[in-house]
Amino acid sequence: MPIANATSATTVADPTQALYHKITWKLIPFLCFCYLAAYLDRINIGFAKLQMLDQLHFSETAFGLGAGLFFVGYILFEVPSNLVLEKVGAKIWIARIMITWGLLSACTMLVTSTTQFYILRFLLGAAEAGFLPGVLFYLTTWFPTHRRGRIIALFMIGLPLSSVIGGPLSGWVMGHFDQVNGLRGWQWLFLIEAVPSVLLGILTFWALPNHFRQAKWLNEEEKAVLENELKNDEASSPDSKQHFRDGFFNLKVWMLGGIDFSILLSAYAMGFWMPTFIRNAGITDTFHIGVLTALPSVAALLGMLLIGASSDKHRERRWHIIVPFFVGAVAMATSTFFTHNVVATVALFAIASAAIIGAVPVFFSLPATFLKGTAAATGFALACSLANIAGLVSNSLMGVAIDLTGSSAGALWFFAGCLILSSFLVIALPAKLVNR
Repeated sequence: MPIANATSATTVADPTQALYHKITWKLIPFLCFCYLAAYLDRINIGFAKLQMLDQLHFSETAFGLGAGLFFVGYILFEVPSNLVLEKVGAKIWIARIMITWGLLSACTMLVTSTTQFYILRFLLGAAEAGFLPGVLFYLTTWFPTHRRGRIIALFMIGLPLSSVIGGPLSGWVMGHFDQVNGLRGWQWLFLIEAVPSVLLGILTFWALPNHFRQAKWLNEEEKAVLENELKNDEASSPDSKQHFRDGFFNLKVWMLGGIDFSILLSAYAMGFWMPTFIRNAGITDTFHIGVLTALPSVAALLGMLLIGASSDKHRERRWHIIVPFFVGAVAMATSTFFTHNVVATVALFAIASAAIIGAVPVFFSLPATFLKGTAAATGFALACSLANIAGLVSNSLMGVAIDLTGSSAGALWFFAGCLILSSFLVIALPAKLVNR
């Protein structure tokens, strides 16, 4: 009896907690797996590189440009894609995104020249454009501001999980499938890892309601409670902007794009080039490289959950971004002094990943604190578009640095400096506006 009474009291004290727990379990695991598949298809090129360059006779610079051209397509179609999603609904548009990017990723196995490589990478970016900002916008229609730090963290653990799972898997596929049925390991890699994206895209039609009003697993009372929660959240920010021009011609959105640009410079350097860093430190077996690559991603996963939860608990956003930026910048810069030490390389990049990628969910909770509706859809997409210029810069700069100097040190120091500079943009965001 005492236990039952305690449970009842808890329910009365916070009647919405069970509702949000239910919504979280219905939506977040599926979206997390979708993001995992998306990011896996985006960064598996870093593993394929270990075989592709020798077989296809690509230079480091050519590879870096090809890896970066993904982001040209991504940037050009980001805002239009998110506006379409707002009009047609998440179910149809996210399914379209996932199926097309999965098929295009599989087509990379057919590449034989740099021109084909460049075209496919551009098309893959165009196909995937809108997924991340689309999901972030979609989550704003389910969760109020003060719950989004943790929820976005739970969704975005798909990012580090893609390396935790994809690293060992990619190394194993390339090592064990090489020359099977006349295909090289890197070709099997693109084929096998494209399958989850296509299957999840098909499942989206059944798993993802366009709006909470269409969710068959919520009763009318639960829908009314959720609608009231979202209305109260909107009322707490009466100055929120709602139109396209408010999201596009908004200095704060452009500032967020600059901050995310610095995050992605480092994140893509680690995501695309980590297998190369580990091989240069003395590890040659592809499976062992895959396992070691997964370790910084485990640290990133923990960082996202801890930093996101702490930010929600204290309702503080700015310092939960600034402090991780400084820690990550120092760790990444320090790694350049230990390029031939496997333990130090993995440990320092683990610290950098936990800090930099750990701050990402907190960052992505910011746009919805001052944007709503179409403005939020536009603002999320624009910030992501501006930031993803980093994908082209990061990969191209890294490739050129290695070709010219034989070392990635100059590029990594530049990326660390950008993190420090972007901290000043974070400080410039009004605390009263974003700390909710």
